[in-house]
Amino acid sequence: MTKEEKLVVIEGLTAQLAENTNIYLTDISGLNADATSELRRACFKSDIKLAVIKNTLLAKAMEASEKDFGELPDVLKGNTSLMLSETGNAPAKLIKDFRKKRKSEKPLLKGAFIESAVYVGNEQLDVLVDIKSREELIGEIIGLLQSPAKNVVSALQSGGGKLAGIIKTLSER
Repeated sequence: MTKEEKLVVIEGLTAQLAENTNIYLTDISGLNADATSELRRACFKSDIKLAVIKNTLLAKAMEASEKDFGELPDVLKGNTSLMLSETGNAPAKLIKDFRKKRKSEKPLLKGAFIESAVYVGNEQLDVLVDIKSREELIGEIIGLLQSPAKNVVSALQSGGGKLAGIIKTLSER
């Protein structure tokens, strides 16, 4: 790869890092061709971009980016795959399901950058799975906001029925 080609790749990576708020670094080395193909298909179905990246190019792209990746450049050792997603917990769920299905320790989570928070190490996978997506949070907030209004409406409806019943009973007497 020539120096110009490397610069183009670094610029492209820097743009991808700037566009995405959910970035996972994984190690998929050791997976055979069938497992790798299966992982790529699963990523495609879940709308997750998967790419194997050279560590030096990714480190330079992180350095050129305006985001603070904290300790993530330190985990760029060995083979590194980049997972990009719109949903913060989608890659973590995919990794966990893939491991369970294949009864394997791969892909191994090296680190993640989720909405400006940095997670380092494979032990963070369960924490990342439990992160709620933006849609889930909005749904919960809407549910919480609707709950008091529903209570008031049902109280008024039931109270109105009681009041009407009382008035009817009194008028019949």
